[in-house]
Amino acid sequence: MNDALEPLILDLVQSVADAPRPYAEVIEAWRTSCPRLTVWEEATERGLVVFRWQPDGRLLIAASEAGRAALAGAGRLIPATTP
Repeated sequence: MNDALEPLILDLVQSVADAPRPYAEVIEAWRTSCPRLTVWEEATERGLVVFRWQPDGRLLIAASEAGRAALAGAGRLIPATTP
């Protein structure tokens, strides 16, 4: 994998660690069809983000425990886990 992609993957995880975000918002910002810039695909395949259905039917994306561990390992600030 491209080492230059790693900071972008952590940026994605950080963005949903700060606060879970709606799926549509995350996918619009991070999905790409470029085979060399697979930030969203890498984050989901590695299990760095989780999908949470809300009672109102919205799908939110949040950082998983593995995602939080990746942020900690990279020396990034990690907010408290949100319910």
